[in-house]
Amino acid sequence: MLGPKELSVLIPALESDDGLRKHSFGLDDGEGSFSKVCLWRQPGNDITGMIFRARKMVDTAEELLGGEVYHYHTKLMMKEARTGGSTAWHQDYGSWYKNGCLYPDMLTVLVAVDKCDKENGCLQVIEGSHKMGRFDTIKVGGQTACDPERIDQAAKLLKLVYVDMEPGDALFINCTLLHKSDQNKSPRRRWMLISAYNKATNNPVKDHHLPKYSPLMKVPNEAILACGNKTDMRGKDFLDPMEDKTIHHPKKLAVM
Repeated sequence: MLGPKELSVLIPALESDDGLRKHSFGLDDGEGSFSKVCLWRQPGNDITGMIFRARKMVDTAEELLGGEVYHYHTKLMMKEARTGGSTAWHQDYGSWYKNGCLYPDMLTVLVAVDKCDKENGCLQVIEGSHKMGRFDTIKVGGQTACDPERIDQAAKLLKLVYVDMEPGDALFINCTLLHKSDQNKSPRRRWMLISAYNKATNNPVKDHHLPKYSPLMKVPNEAILACGNKTDMRGKDFLDPMEDKTIHHPKKLAVM
């Protein structure tokens, strides 16, 4: 989804101390480790905004969901070498249901910034689990996770897949697909950009910490490389983790 030239522009922008990373916070995995997360509600006009407003991203989301979509949120998930925390088994809709989104007409696209494999705690999915509907949720560390008994039953019936990804690869997943990732105990970091799209007809019925529908201004794919804005974050509307009721006891982290 992102070629070498696009990655060569994106990665320095993500690594800059003057950009996204200064808005990051820690997310407890309940097992003694933390991941760093930065989440924003509006795509903005920087290079990450161009990526998730680009037609190759948005048109794919609209084809999969069957209609107009809008930007629900994007986050940079930073799981550092040897210290990056795990992500518990969950469905994205487990949280979004509580936000007043009545239909599971939502999806997530995960874009690998670094190589992702089993060694550095890549994404795991239970293939076909999106057909099981919404699971009950529990709190695990700072995360909203799925009922473990139900997970065990799903794992007995369906195939577990480790999702190997090269930098620039993108994976689109249904909002009810069961997925997780392990701690990163390897000497390699694992960063990933994760963006959520909601169908325009699924406008949330209540106000919450993520946005209601507003038209998404698509840009041509060429806008990614043409973007000269690498660190101007105006208009992105970063999330203060204290606003998010689905995060339990978040901790601020210094930029590393």
